[in-house]
Order: sequence, then C-alpha cells, then structure tokens
Amino acid sequence: MQVVAAFVNGRFGLRSASIALALALSACSGGGDAPSAAAPAGGGPASGNGNERYVLVSHAPDSDSWWNTIKNSVVDAGEDFGVAVDYRNPPNGDLADMARLIEQSAARNYAGVATSIADFSVLSKAASRVTGKGIALVTINSGTREQSRQLDAIMHIGQPEYDAGKAAGERAKAAGVTSFLCVNHYATNLASVERCKGFADALGADLRASMLDTGVDPTVVSSKVGAYLRNNPKTGAVLALGPNSAEPTLQVLKQMGLAGKIFFATFDLSPTIVQGIEDGELNFAIDQQPYLQGYLAIAALKIAHDEGSRDPAVIVAKLRVHPKIQARLKQYALEPVYTADGVSSGPGFVTRERLDVIKKYAGQYR
Repeated sequence: MQVVAAFVNGRFGLRSASIALALALSACSGGGDAPSAAAPAGGGPASGNGNERYVLVSHAPDSDSWWNTIKNSVVDAGEDFGVAVDYRNPPNGDLADMARLIEQSAARNYAGVATSIADFSVLSKAASRVTGKGIALVTINSGTREQSRQLDAIMHIGQPEYDAGKAAGERAKAAGVTSFLCVNHYATNLASVERCKGFADALGADLRASMLDTGVDPTVVSSKVGAYLRNNPKTGAVLALGPNSAEPTLQVLKQMGLAGKIFFATFDLSPTIVQGIEDGELNFAIDQQPYLQGYLAIAALKIAHDEGSRDPAVIVAKLRVHPKIQARLKQYALEPVYTADGVSSGPGFVTRERLDVIKKYAGQYR
C-alpha cells in the first residue's frame, strides 16, 4: 500500500491507496479518475487493485470529518475486492455541484456508482442518468428506500432516520423528558429534519418550536444554542444531529453548568462524543454505523458486477456470507440488519456500557 496525497481546492486529502488502481471517495473530498494522475475538483484519494472502477459520491463538505469513516470504509472495500474506488464530494456541500459530480460519474462509465440522496429534487435527474446508461447504482446514507427505488437503484444502505429519532425520543420520554431542543446543523437535508421529527413525535412536542437551524460553524452553533437555552430554561433535553452540532453544544452545556444535568443525546460518533458518554455528559449516541454504508455499497456493486444481477435478494444473500465482509464486521464489531431488498446500518445506541471497541475505532471505523 502507498499513501497518496491529492491537493484539491486548496486542501490536501490523504488516504492509503494502491498504485495499480486509485480510490478517490469523499463526501468531503473528490476522487482522482482513471487515466489522470491528479484528482479532479471535489475529488479525494484512491485505492484498489482491480480492473473495475467504482465511485462513491457524497453530499458532505470538506469540513465534515464524520465522513472520514466512510472514506476509510471504501479504501478497505477497494483492498478487499481488488477494485479501484473513487470518493467524490462537493467541497462546500453545494448540492448543484454534487449533481454535476454524479453526472460526471455517468459520463465516465464507472462499473458502479454509490451516492447519497441529500435532496431528491436536486439529485434525482443526475442519478437517473447513471441508471439510464445501464450503470449499477446503490444509494446510501441520506434518502429513503422509496426514493432509491424511484432511481432504479439496486438497494439503499442506511438508517431509517425518522425511526431512529423516534427511538431516541422514546428513551428520553422514559427518563421523564417532555420538551427538547434539536440542534440541526444541516437543516436543508430532509434526513436531518426526519431525525428531529421522530424525537418530537415520541415526546409529543412541537417540532417547529423545538428545532434550531445552526449551520456548521461551531462558533455560530455555540452562540445559537446558548441563546436558546437561556431563553428557554425549562428545556428538558438537547438532541444534536452529529459531531458538527454535538461538540460545540457540549462545550456550551459545560459553560452553562448543564453538562451531566440536562438530558443530552446525539446522532453519530466522534472521539469527543465517546469521551462525553464516558464522562456522563451525554446519555447516548445513535450509531448508524457509517462504515457499513460505504463498505457494503462497494461490496454490493462488485457482487452485482460479478453475478451479472441487479436483484437485491441475490446480492443481499451474497453480502450475508462473504468471508471478507464477515471479517470486517468482526474486526470493527459492526452489526448490519439485512432485509429482503437492502441493508439497515442503524440505529444502534451507544451508552457507557459498551464503549470499549467503539472507543478504539471512533472517528476511523465507527
């Protein structure tokens, strides 16, 4: 293995890669393409050893470090299945830019494309160009199974966001919570709103009054959360939607003397979040096991190619028993839920009682 550095849009992307075939994958970086040595704008690093090339296109801006786990997962998939995988993303999170990246993926005739569906209305036309050319498509992360089917994708791999939010809200309700603040750092993404809505419905709370659009700037997140809690001192719980909102919110709660006193939960993991759970400052994190979304997407596309089948039942059956997949699941203590037509990667709930393996891999593979 060789480390490849790609300088894209003023920033370096580093990821292990095999020289034979490159894997550039990123919802926050873009990927180098077949004949060219330099990564294109919105592209990231590369890995793999095969004659086929796949791409994962995400909606994440370069600033969103949560997607590093998915970047790592596709590096592993490239190595395990002997293929090249590119990771591409809009550096600033612009969905029109993402749509162009998907269209470019169709034009480059990849063996398969994986993409998130951050906004169906913006991305569906571009994604349909992929399947319209006969290229296999798997959707991940944002979006729904119904939207995935409308795009003629093989399957969707992700977490049912409303259900995850509702399950989290039910835990809060059992603890006596009746009101909450949802710190939404990506309010233009329907999946984010669904998380807040599920939590609100579990409590019987008013979603509109409970959801705060903060953006991703940590200074702005801190300022808005602090102001909300000062103006609404009887708020019973805080729900963050990922590290971008959870980490600055945790700092605010510490400054206000509320850490460990107010019910606080978040989606997704980072080393800071794991430490907060261990210290009793967060009640739990909702783990969507993002590694599965990237790794199994590439695995599913490779199986579809090798089997000459787009039947999700055939592909899921192979995913269940493939020895290299089983080895990765064991290595990182991951537990996918296989269905007849796809894979649910979450939700799982991370509490103080099950932190050992997660602490070891948080931010890299968990």
